[in-house]
Amino acid sequence: MKTKRIHFILGISMLVLTCNPITLNAQGCVAIRHFSSCVGNSLENNLLGKGDLQVGMNYRYFKSFRHFRGTEEEPDRVANNSEVINHSHAWDFFLTYGISDRFYTSITIPTVINARSSLYEHGREERNSSFSRGLADIRAGIGYWLLDPIDNPEGNIAVGLGIKLPTGNYNATDIFYNVGPEGSPEVRPVDQSIQPGDGGFGLTLDFQFYQKVATGLFAYGGGFYLLNPRETNGIRTFRETLSPILENEAIMAVPDQYSVRTGLSYSLSNVISASLGARFDAVPVKDLIGGNEGFRRPGNVLSLEPGIAYMHQNFTLNLNVPLALRRDRPQSVTDRQTEISTGTPRNGDAAFADYLINFGISYRFPKNKAMDIDPSLRDTFN
Repeated sequence: MKTKRIHFILGISMLVLTCNPITLNAQGCVAIRHFSSCVGNSLENNLLGKGDLQVGMNYRYFKSFRHFRGTEEEPDRVANNSEVINHSHAWDFFLTYGISDRFYTSITIPTVINARSSLYEHGREERNSSFSRGLADIRAGIGYWLLDPIDNPEGNIAVGLGIKLPTGNYNATDIFYNVGPEGSPEVRPVDQSIQPGDGGFGLTLDFQFYQKVATGLFAYGGGFYLLNPRETNGIRTFRETLSPILENEAIMAVPDQYSVRTGLSYSLSNVISASLGARFDAVPVKDLIGGNEGFRRPGNVLSLEPGIAYMHQNFTLNLNVPLALRRDRPQSVTDRQTEISTGTPRNGDAAFADYLINFGISYRFPKNKAMDIDPSLRDTFN
């Protein structure tokens, strides 16, 4: 029976390994930072037998530079060289352990390197850059498959609960030029979009599912919501120095984030799978719990997400490249308050990327060493 379970897990993994991390980046300076679900990095990583251990790393990169107000792009920002450019790199190192065939637990240790180039943060006189790097917010959690995976090989759903710890620096600083007395340089906190952490304890709720559609073809999906009860983290933004109407944005907020995705995964061979899906990533205007004061850039991105993966024995590689289809920077709380008080329409802007590169590598250490796929399962799962 134990061998059969291991065979099942390997078989179903071939079809869902292209379901790469449910990751929120919002592809630009909308998102506070790179973030993914607390409970495991993918369906494949969470389909574990009792005692199995999965370790791996996921790398993500994007360059944001296209400015939007609402869903309307402002192409003149690029044309006149006034756009804000973010280069964001993140490495998530994760470990997932099978408590049983249905229960699993995971921990993710993220690290980041970010660079931000702008004019407006440096006195609007010359373009300069600010940087941040280091440990981000560690996540940990537990998940549970609602149906026994062995008895329900054609479809299942898992639910998870996790926590986000404020381990990342949320007061990273750098030198800003032409902003001090008589235009001198001054050390200030870097922009919210490249801070490694947000300064708050968070709670995540997530789900994942897969369902067989035809031989070799599965539907997949999942999502998470990050609850950040803390309203602000006390770090000054200096935005109030840009305009009196930005007084409400003088302190950084600690906003919620969420992501959902769905698509189809097809097994091209015994070692290669491909997927195509859609994803929606967002920072909401208002949090579900807690207040909404402080500075945040609400926004959302709808993306087309192609992916490909390779799996041989216990080794897995996967690549997903979400392509932005629709980008939206809605009115923030401050935008709405200003519009009501002045009678003048107002909608802040945000920079977004065209695409995101998401590459993962993992290795499984099975408790049971009998890893050949049972021939009776090949037609079912490949």
